[in-house]
Amino acid sequence: MISLRRNILQTNRISDRQSKRSSECIEHKSTALRVGLSADHRGRDLKEQIADALLLAGHEVIDFGIYGQSGHDDYADFILPMAESIATGDVTKGLVICGSGVGASIVANKVPGVRAAFITDSFSAHQGVEEDAMNLMCLGGLVTGQSLAWELVQIFLRAQFKKDSASGERLSDLASIERSPHSLQKYAR
Repeated sequence: MISLRRNILQTNRISDRQSKRSSECIEHKSTALRVGLSADHRGRDLKEQIADALLLAGHEVIDFGIYGQSGHDDYADFILPMAESIATGDVTKGLVICGSGVGASIVANKVPGVRAAFITDSFSAHQGVEEDAMNLMCLGGLVTGQSLAWELVQIFLRAQFKKDSASGERLSDLASIERSPHSLQKYAR
């Protein structure tokens, strides 16, 4: 309940920033997305920079934490609620940032319906969405610079899933694996 209150307070703070910038962002409203953001203490600074840039670009930002200067946190506490929000459709796409980006992707992929990947290059940022329906991008706050991170975020958010028979079959296979890990036997050699 405390984290929900924090989330509501943080969302209100971001909404205040959004309303102040809405006049600057009119031309972006047609492509605006509802983007979830989450980070641990090692990703907090980069998350704040990305949140500001997303707001300026006209996106709605839902911040799932970390808030303040806490040095003691468990990234799963902040990543899981955001990943669940993606799975339920409450947010369109998500961004999670931990120190390396690896732990964030491991945790996020535990939530059925989430397709997360640690991204370090522009090709993977769009290909992961277009071919694999990636809906959550993970970044490393200690290994990804601000300008590269923003470039990757923009590419990720612009990318659209290509709905063709091969990619549709791939998503169906992933959903089957999520429902029953035993379905992996299909892929055994």
